[in-house]
Amino acid sequence: MQLQKTVYITGADRGLGFALTKKFLEAGYFTFAGRYLEEWNWLAELQTEYPENLKLVDLDLDSDSSIKKAAAEIAKNTDSLDLLINNAGIFAPDVDDILGELDFEIMEKMYRVNSLGPLKVTHSVIELLLKGEKKLLINISSEAGSIADCPRKKEYGYSMSKTAVNMQSKIIQNHLQEKGLKVFALHPGYLKTYMLGDKNEEADIEAAESAAEIFRRFVEARKDYQKIYYDYQGNQLSW
Repeated sequence: MQLQKTVYITGADRGLGFALTKKFLEAGYFTFAGRYLEEWNWLAELQTEYPENLKLVDLDLDSDSSIKKAAAEIAKNTDSLDLLINNAGIFAPDVDDILGELDFEIMEKMYRVNSLGPLKVTHSVIELLLKGEKKLLINISSEAGSIADCPRKKEYGYSMSKTAVNMQSKIIQNHLQEKGLKVFALHPGYLKTYMLGDKNEEADIEAAESAAEIFRRFVEARKDYQKIYYDYQGNQLSW
């Protein structure tokens, strides 16, 4: 019987993924951290602090073989997963509008990474997740995925990719809720992260604050939230 809880977090190199990794380690979880940026050394430094509880797995969401290899590595180290957090994603600073030039190549990449990537990762470890005690899947979405409340006039690729994340979250919930799986699609807030390269100091909150709220509300108090699509503060969002 596996007593220590386990979590698999993608996109853990920096930003929200790193903050979530640190939060779960502090809470005593054995943590599998998906690593993509080898030149970014935060995870390596964190591993020296938690050598027994942090396992780094190389993961490129734009590579099927990488996703399968990461899942195989995880399966070698655990019989079950309590949580999967699909956090990895990309954002391209679009200047695209319907009257100008549209970069369909980068849009397709955002779809592969942001939409199909989480689904492929979930598929790769779903049997482990269904064997876990918590059976919790968290897809990091965005307010940009809301159709009802969309104010945008561009940013097609990112917005559409996150709407697709919301739909896959709903479909998985419909299918597997009878097996005890709970799915959330969460907007983490406007974060001071490195998604565009340099840290975005103009954003609203630090990644650590969002990670703490996500852990407190949707991991520890998950039964208080019966729907799927929320922001990090627990406010339900419109599809």
